[in-house]
Amino acid sequence: MKALVAAVLLASAAGLPAWAANIGVTDAWVRATMPGQPVSGAYMQLRADADARLIGASSQAVPRVEVHEMKMDGGVMRMREVKAIDLPQGKTVTLKPGGFHIMLMNLKKPIAAGDVIPLTLVVESGGKRQTVEVNAVARAARMDGGAAHRHH
Repeated sequence: MKALVAAVLLASAAGLPAWAANIGVTDAWVRATMPGQPVSGAYMQLRADADARLIGASSQAVPRVEVHEMKMDGGVMRMREVKAIDLPQGKTVTLKPGGFHIMLMNLKKPIAAGDVIPLTLVVESGGKRQTVEVNAVARAARMDGGAAHRHH
């Protein structure tokens, strides 16, 4: 009987997904906004100790949060929501202006330099979903328009 119980337990354990990845987040920041500006972007560096995917984000401070990508398409820079961003094991993935980023939308008030915006990242790894809490500090918007994050 013990052998049968052990066999059932081993068979059950073999069907379980692997443990979720440990996700490291560094240099998390958001772009400060001007009065009346309804959107901003959040940026950071992500590193996973196992293959994982960023599949979503949310915030208690922002009504709508989406994962986006900006890239050239036929000579035109286009932005679109993406379902996931791959986080390959051991590689740093940078969310940055002009690339992958997190959109903060329908802002009710401006984000001032120094404000802290709490973000909850949803990551999937080994068949499991987990959340990662991040505090992103707002940085002043660039006045030269160099890497400004603009949306219409």
